[in-house]
Amino acid sequence: MIFNPTARGDKARRFLPKISRLGNDAEFWPTSCAGSATILTRQAVLSGFDTIVAAGGDGTVNEVINGLAAEPEQLRNVCLGILPMGTINVFARELGLPRSMDGAWSVITHGCCIEMDLPYVDYFKDGEPRRKYFAQLAGAGLDARAIELVNWELKKKFGPAAYVLAGFSALRRCQGEIDVSNGTTTVSGELALIGNGSLYGGSFKILSPAHLQDGLFTACVFKKVGLKSLASFAGWSLRQKGQIPGGHYIQGKTITLASSERIPLEVDGDAIGHLPARFAMSEEKLRVLIPPDGSKFSSSASASAR
Repeated sequence: MIFNPTARGDKARRFLPKISRLGNDAEFWPTSCAGSATILTRQAVLSGFDTIVAAGGDGTVNEVINGLAAEPEQLRNVCLGILPMGTINVFARELGLPRSMDGAWSVITHGCCIEMDLPYVDYFKDGEPRRKYFAQLAGAGLDARAIELVNWELKKKFGPAAYVLAGFSALRRCQGEIDVSNGTTTVSGELALIGNGSLYGGSFKILSPAHLQDGLFTACVFKKVGLKSLASFAGWSLRQKGQIPGGHYIQGKTITLASSERIPLEVDGDAIGHLPARFAMSEEKLRVLIPPDGSKFSSSASASAR
């Protein structure tokens, strides 16, 4: 288990004694700084561990996935388990994982290991080309700018409310235009969300019909963002029926984002750089543990009961 000791304001550290009792045959490796979960995951894979558990939020899960992707020849031999201890845990919600620690640990010990898509994005940071693998979603424009502006002390104290405050701060800034293309269709707007899964910001199914196993990205592009569009979203979120107002959808095996302006980019809830960016699917698959009754996911030849 690779765990973030500062998840939910040191909650992971406080729960470590209980985690240790639950998993008496596991080793517990704490992260020390940003990026260390990726390094620890590579070490665990090369040491022969066949189950790597990410204990933390979506950021910790993302780092672990990048550690797994760094050893592609080993991906078929390793299952990823998740103990959701972050603020929102979008990917864990997508997988249908229990919110309780006991329930999530039961999935790790008795769940099924399925294959899912392993997406990545090529982008730029400080003028240098980079590649980042991810699990659930990405965004460019308003949501990435809000993540850049999040007060992390407020996040520890108030959770998702810190993102709402950052979002209002981001609205006061000029929003640049983003061109989103799947190779045949191009849609332009001030906010672009790219989904491997369907959920965004928690349990909001904004990126439907995205599915973790279909080999496609779903892009939702908003031509304009402002107080009016936020009010429309608030109304839609209460019923979550149909597609979100103002959202324009395209799908593709690859998606490119471009802009003539400096537009921030985020993946799995972490700001990583700026556009342009190209999203594509790895030829390899990610193996992940889900509940035994995870009927919305299809089994594969390599899926197995634990």
